[in-house]
Amino acid sequence: MSNPPQPTILPATKYSTDNCTAVSIYCPVEFTIYGYYPNLGANAFFCAIFGICLAIQLVLGIKYKTWTYIIALGLGTLAETIGYIGRIMLHSNPWSSNGFEIQICCLIIAPAFIAAGVYLTLKHITLEVGANFSRIRPKLYTWIFCLADLFSLVLQGAGGGIAATANNGSSLQNVGNDLMMTGIAWQVFTLLIFGGIICDYAFRVYTHRSELEPSAIKLMNSTSFKLFTSGLVLAYLTIFTRCVFRIGEMANGWGNPIMQDQTDFVVLDGVMITIATLCLTAFHPGLAFPEMQMHGKTSPIGDFSTAEAEKVHDAESP
Repeated sequence: MSNPPQPTILPATKYSTDNCTAVSIYCPVEFTIYGYYPNLGANAFFCAIFGICLAIQLVLGIKYKTWTYIIALGLGTLAETIGYIGRIMLHSNPWSSNGFEIQICCLIIAPAFIAAGVYLTLKHITLEVGANFSRIRPKLYTWIFCLADLFSLVLQGAGGGIAATANNGSSLQNVGNDLMMTGIAWQVFTLLIFGGIICDYAFRVYTHRSELEPSAIKLMNSTSFKLFTSGLVLAYLTIFTRCVFRIGEMANGWGNPIMQDQTDFVVLDGVMITIATLCLTAFHPGLAFPEMQMHGKTSPIGDFSTAEAEKVHDAESP
């Protein structure tokens, strides 16, 4: 669909855009924060994909009783869906304050929920492969990374709310921008620590592979587990890429050239989070890692409970 015809732009020095509510000869699209009409086709596609993933996550989460996973991915996909509705509103009217507020708040915080879905799996992987190879108790992974993610979420949500309601170019809007950027930077830091811990755990498992339980070896050689972990790795990398992009996008303030490059946003935010969500949906733990459901009752090591499995961590940690 072609964009609406562009009006003649009058000199910016003669007119204020503070009260602009629609594109006109006095309020051209070039003077909006993004400087463009968000592409209808791309945003409708993302909205549909995330909406479908939301429905699938709800069905699979209820079926397999992966409650914390469904909360994380459900909120993430819901926020993405609503966020792209906001961008569709901006296609119709780039000066729409409602559209801007919806998309900035939702698309900023949504990946934090999706990242939480990745964090939640580490505890269960370590319990299944071998808690004794982990440097810390597996149950602490959920607390550490979900609390860190929550802190990031609070910063991004507060920043998005402030920026969305502040006047364009105001000091308050800059405060909101700084809060969002700090929240995303914290999310990148958390992702880096998480990646380092995963690499360390994988290295310890590899160097002590002769000590693995037969059940762990069988699991690691299974196609479903390989697909599950490959999906997690790809989701991790795409979320990380998106967060780094967002820091660069916000580093130079509102309306900077990176923020006004629609292709960069579509590829480095929309496509990246779409890939992450598809990985975490197609390789849902209920389908590809059913052992994740067992840890509330039994753990991978014989008939041990989760607490008993963690005792092995203390007794046998290499």
